[in-house]
Amino acid sequence: MKVRRLALLLAISVAGLGAAPVPETVDLLIRGGTIYTGSAAPFVGDVAVAGDRIRAVGRRLPFTARRVVDARGMIVAPGFIDPHTHAGEQLASDDAKARLIPAFLMQGVTTAFIGNDGRGEADMAAVLGRAAGKPVGINYAAYVGFGTVRKAVVGEEDRAPTPAELGRMKQMVSAAMCQGALGLSTGLFYAPQSFAKTDEVVALAREAGARGGVYDSHIRDESSYTVGLLAAVDEAIAVGREARLPVNISHIKALGVDVHGQAPVIIAKVEAAQRAGQKVTADQYPWSASGTSLVAALIPLWAQDGGRSAILKRFDDPALAARLRTGIVENLRKRGGAASLLITEGDHKGRTLEQVSAGHGGDPVAAAMAVIRVKDPAVASFNQTEPDIAAFMRRPWVMTGSDASIGHPRAFGSFARKYSEYVVARKVLKLREFIERSTALTADTFRLTDRGRLRPGAFADILVFDPKRFAARANYEQPTLLAEGVRTVLVNGVVAVDNGALTGAAAGRALARTPTPGTCR
Repeated sequence: MKVRRLALLLAISVAGLGAAPVPETVDLLIRGGTIYTGSAAPFVGDVAVAGDRIRAVGRRLPFTARRVVDARGMIVAPGFIDPHTHAGEQLASDDAKARLIPAFLMQGVTTAFIGNDGRGEADMAAVLGRAAGKPVGINYAAYVGFGTVRKAVVGEEDRAPTPAELGRMKQMVSAAMCQGALGLSTGLFYAPQSFAKTDEVVALAREAGARGGVYDSHIRDESSYTVGLLAAVDEAIAVGREARLPVNISHIKALGVDVHGQAPVIIAKVEAAQRAGQKVTADQYPWSASGTSLVAALIPLWAQDGGRSAILKRFDDPALAARLRTGIVENLRKRGGAASLLITEGDHKGRTLEQVSAGHGGDPVAAAMAVIRVKDPAVASFNQTEPDIAAFMRRPWVMTGSDASIGHPRAFGSFARKYSEYVVARKVLKLREFIERSTALTADTFRLTDRGRLRPGAFADILVFDPKRFAARANYEQPTLLAEGVRTVLVNGVVAVDNGALTGAAAGRALARTPTPGTCR
């Protein structure tokens, strides 16, 4: 009894002298890295994580932790957010490893958007509900696709919808928005979306805008195929203005020899719209080659009316042979010739169209048609100039994106390449600009609540990378090499990459957009 009383008296005496309280214990403490919060000047300090949230960010946090990550000499940043990907199939895969999306995690990408280019599914409840039964490695948000909706109602023909069909399309978009879609995406360059007139697009975009959505567009022409690049930019801005919703121009570029050097004019158009009160942004991948299909690159739009079966019939129609050849030759010219088209899948993977044409008497038109008869393969199309790329990249409204797709290294290396090539080597951007345009700008543009910044209460999507090693390894010859230099990645507070290796944790979540109150029944 005497011992207990003495201990109690001692404890009271210590408390009376103002003894320091027992430090709070957190789940994880990232200690001593150079912290880029997403919106403030960098500093050396710590990030504390409790559960799925950031508990605190500061220069020397007074916490103990169940685990400490030594980040001395490292960069600590919010997890990157990729606003344009084609990762939907991987996220829905039956393969648990594929659903982790290693190509993204090993670059520090913790959130990605799917359903871009007008290809998003209409059943948004199903898209966002899959993560519950099939755990995923990253967070994702999804667009409802204009192309998906139009094809379901109108088909692949070059015609306008009837009033009844337009009504059905509007209902599909509004339903998807009420189920959590991020907005409406379009790919107006691609048939059959290219057959739609602007007023049809506006009608559907208005349904998204009324419910708080965004209009994201692969514009009608990034080159000189139809209306031309400048007119296509005007159209995207007009859709946003008339439908009253924010506009994001997908993978902004000046594609092909006819429009090289037009970046300053496009920038001026966007910034004029911004001064007029519109919300207009863009995303961009840091590669000189775009990714598309051989059909989309070379076959004239008139020949795509009706889909693949109609294309192949036209190939065999002698009356159309001269017109078809003329169109393909012209599109080859715009793209920079047969040597500028690298086939990235199928029997001719890794060969340019020029190389394939050697087996067709040196005729690239004959070679292209022969390849398409078997399959329409993905291609990397070298069609941009570095001055245009840099001009767009420097604008504060252009965020980092990958447009991740099959066979192109951008899926495995866009964020890493932008850092190593355009921050370190070419010094187009400063490190803080790169990080903020890969995180906070994207989160703010698309209203991703509590993501994109390192701040107390935000979700713990966190990246730790080595500034001396962070770089892409993927290239056009080996497009599936994982990036290097990422040390640690947290997704919703769970360690997904540990000491440069995947942990196998699948802590991603489906991010449903909350529609504007009162707009859904």
